[in-house]
Amino acid sequence: MKTEKWVVDAWEAASTKVKSTSLRVGSGFPHGSHDGQYQLTAPHYWTAGFWPGLLWLIHQEEQNDGLRQLAEHCEERLDPVLHNIDLQSHDIGFMWTLTSIANWKLTHNPAARHRALTAASHLAGRFNLKGRFIRAWDQPERTGWAIIDCMMNLPLLYWASEQTGDPRFKHIAVAHATTAVQHFIRADGSANHVVCFDPETGERLSVRGGQGYADESAWARGASWGLYGSVLSYRHTGIPDFLAAAERAADFFISHLPEDKVPYWDFRLPSFEHAPRDSSAAAITATGLLDLANAAQGDKAVFYKESALSILQSLGEHYRADASEEAILLRGTGNLPGNQNINRPLIYGDYYYVEALSKLMGHSSFWAPAPAASKE
Repeated sequence: MKTEKWVVDAWEAASTKVKSTSLRVGSGFPHGSHDGQYQLTAPHYWTAGFWPGLLWLIHQEEQNDGLRQLAEHCEERLDPVLHNIDLQSHDIGFMWTLTSIANWKLTHNPAARHRALTAASHLAGRFNLKGRFIRAWDQPERTGWAIIDCMMNLPLLYWASEQTGDPRFKHIAVAHATTAVQHFIRADGSANHVVCFDPETGERLSVRGGQGYADESAWARGASWGLYGSVLSYRHTGIPDFLAAAERAADFFISHLPEDKVPYWDFRLPSFEHAPRDSSAAAITATGLLDLANAAQGDKAVFYKESALSILQSLGEHYRADASEEAILLRGTGNLPGNQNINRPLIYGDYYYVEALSKLMGHSSFWAPAPAASKE
């Protein structure tokens, strides 16, 4: 099936930008972009996987050995984090899915497989049996905290069970996803960012707004994590509740979009005047909707596919940076309550935008289950 011209053009523009940016960034770890340049972070920061993930996406389509070598070097630079429990968090899945699992899927490098299995073991070790959730941060006062973002870490655990034949990793992922669709994704499809549980009993205690406007508001990127994470859990397990949660989140997100299909940073702000957009939430949702379109049936599948394409076309037409900027997408919002990266390009927005284009070019994502015939 021929790829539409706008997809090819968008891919070529993104690929050109990544290759140009790689000349300066190399095997660094970009996060937000300031004054036209990505700012680099430490290897243990949660976004460390997105730049190598971008490199692997381009290599997957174009077989670019220079980008492959940079991605491999990024992965090697994460080894001190992999072997230091004090530098780790719940975001292990973000980091090693887009480095080691990507490497393993594309090159079958046994060292990459070993790293990913080690990371999966660390992530499984954060599971709270009583509350059936994967703990978020490590501060003592947050022992019982979990966050919606962690839905995107679960593919690391599903992959580990696929690879080893040991269902323990999958059991933990299913338990956390079940908790998430019960306590994080609300009936209307919006999402809580933080849910606090009693770490001893597992009882739900409270919710917190986190990076959203307020405890009961609707942080846009939270809805996108819930959507994409839920459909990925459905793809790995076939559990209907996960598909229903993904559809609920998708319907909420789509129905609350402004005219240009890119959300404000929170859907329940008291006023949208002067409110920043979040292109990263749009990109995450678009790539998640492409998976959801393949999982849904009938008119729903068509609706989700058309919605994904509308978002991607708007991002390409109205939010794509010119040659003066290293990043691909403009106008992301990282953490507005924390006053971090407001109305700036974000590496994860760039990654998910290119991932969506890669799917339209005929590739599977690194988060997806392996085709049955090619499982190792």
